[in-house]
Amino acid sequence: MLNHYETVFILTPVLSDVQMKEAVEKFKSVLTENGANITNEENWGLRKLAYPILKKSTGFYSLFQFDAEPSVVATLETQFRRDERVIRFLTFRLDKYAYEYAEKRKNKSKETVKEN
Repeated sequence: MLNHYETVFILTPVLSDVQMKEAVEKFKSVLTENGANITNEENWGLRKLAYPILKKSTGFYSLFQFDAEPSVVATLETQFRRDERVIRFLTFRLDKYAYEYAEKRKNKSKETVKEN
C-alpha cells in the first residue's frame, strides 16, 4: 500500500545554484528509482535558519510530496545522511487531513502561478 509522504530538506548555503539543483535532482532520482510517485516539488530557495546549524545561518530549502512504500523513505533518509550537502531533513507520513490540506495548498500555488 502506498502512503503519502512529505519531506523537507535543507542544503548548505555554500553551494552554487547548479550544485543545489544537482543535489535536488539526485534525491528526486532516488525516489523515482525506488518506485515513488512525486506529486509535488517546491524549491523555497535560500532562507534564514531559526538557529545556527553547523555554524551556518542560512540554507537552501526544498520540499517533495510523494506517494511510496515505507521502505522507500528509509532509502531516501539513508541518502540524506550520507550526503554532506544536507544540513537537516524531515520526512513524515501525511494523514488524510494533512493530505487534503497539502492538495489545497498545491492547487492554490498553481492558480497563483497561472495568474502571474
